[in-house]
Amino acid sequence: MHPLRSAALAAAIGLALGTAAFDATAQDETALRTLVEQQAQMLQAQAAQLEQLNARLAALEAGRPAPATAVAASPAAASATDAQVAAAVADTRQDDLAILQAQVAQLAASGGTGGGNTSWRRGGPEFRNADRSFTFHPRGRVMMDWSSTHGSNFADRNIGGTEMRQVRLGAEGTIGALGYKIDVDFADNDVSIKDAYLSWDTRLGNLPAEFYLGNKLKDRAIDSSTTLTRTPFMERNAVASIGAPNSGYFGLGAQMKLIGQNWHYSLGFTGDDIGNAGAQSDSQTVTTRAHWNPIKRAQGFVHLGGWAVYEEFGSDVTSINKVPRIASSFNDNVRVSASSIADVSRETIWGAELGGTWRSGWAFAEYAERTIASRTADDVTQKATSVYAGWLLTGEKPGFSARSGVWGTTRVARPVTDGGIGAWELAARFDRMDFTDARRGGEGDAWTLGVNWYLNNWSRLMLNYVHWTTDNQVGSYRGPDSGNTVNVRAQVVF
Repeated sequence: MHPLRSAALAAAIGLALGTAAFDATAQDETALRTLVEQQAQMLQAQAAQLEQLNARLAALEAGRPAPATAVAASPAAASATDAQVAAAVADTRQDDLAILQAQVAQLAASGGTGGGNTSWRRGGPEFRNADRSFTFHPRGRVMMDWSSTHGSNFADRNIGGTEMRQVRLGAEGTIGALGYKIDVDFADNDVSIKDAYLSWDTRLGNLPAEFYLGNKLKDRAIDSSTTLTRTPFMERNAVASIGAPNSGYFGLGAQMKLIGQNWHYSLGFTGDDIGNAGAQSDSQTVTTRAHWNPIKRAQGFVHLGGWAVYEEFGSDVTSINKVPRIASSFNDNVRVSASSIADVSRETIWGAELGGTWRSGWAFAEYAERTIASRTADDVTQKATSVYAGWLLTGEKPGFSARSGVWGTTRVARPVTDGGIGAWELAARFDRMDFTDARRGGEGDAWTLGVNWYLNNWSRLMLNYVHWTTDNQVGSYRGPDSGNTVNVRAQVVF
């Protein structure tokens, strides 16, 4: 029953009982009977009138014309009741309006996320308290690949199959000014920890600064500083691969990043990644990188960058024999052999970046040199070059961050999940790997054509066609060889 009707009925019943009790004390049975009958009739009339008033109130709230009154009451009673009900209705409507205004204000403040405590704008839920000082965001990714190679002179290279490239679960969030992130990878029937760090966002003077403690991607070159879910091709380029220090893409230690209006600078001191068994000392690595945007406009920007790595090898690193894949992650047989380097002591690596974006297009060129020192032989230099470009056919801006100089999220204007066509991207890349400074070092080239279909901001389908050539001097696949590899990927990231 409506609260207003209940209050009126309770008041009427109380009035009837009070009057009956008063008359009962006069012990006038006839008068009492008459009075009860009159009160009953009044209660029936008031109940009918309340029904009509409730109907009128509901109609007014819904914006419909109020229904006509069908039951009439005595003028005095109707006037008194109408006044009381009108006052109660006015108070109720005022309270409801205040509550509605507060709810609208809260919804606007929360960005339409359902009460301000949960957001679904990043492909998964992010939970937070009222002032957003505490947040928790479950993370995950699934990347499934299919690959097929043909045309090689070696039958063992002409293989195909499927691979779970990455399967990760984790979480990230904030605790006041502190942040955290952890990702665990389950691919290749193995479990390994990738990102696992604490972060602190602050300011040095007037500049935003980020500090990290833990296991994190090293800030080195464009592709290698970017998570694989954001790079425009299925595999990172040659500069990322050849320019990687022996300790790998990740490093366990301390890193910092300073961010200006059109530049950034980073510095890191790390050991081996989190998988070190702890039986021997870590390798010690210093990594630094900077980028600058000499031109930065709403339609695009120019990117200039450079980076360097210095690594002292731990006692467990006795030799280095780099054999990077050149066609796909699946095909372990299509590799370029650098030849083994014995008695290594340290290495220095440097790289340069040039490129930018303009409207829906982007283009970049990178170069890297890695020099490995040996205690018993001459230094050996390994070189890599990558040139690549792309165009978003559907008009979106490239997902490249001018703030940090890495690939970010491509914001899809018309997601498939909302009935749109998604975002379509064409991309092309040339990679060269040169290990010929070593006595038996090989070399290889790869041309890659790619088509990316972004279904929404957190899922995409990828097609890469790779024409590759290799010329190895050691190993099972010596001599000039070439072939073609087709790779397909489906990925979901949240």
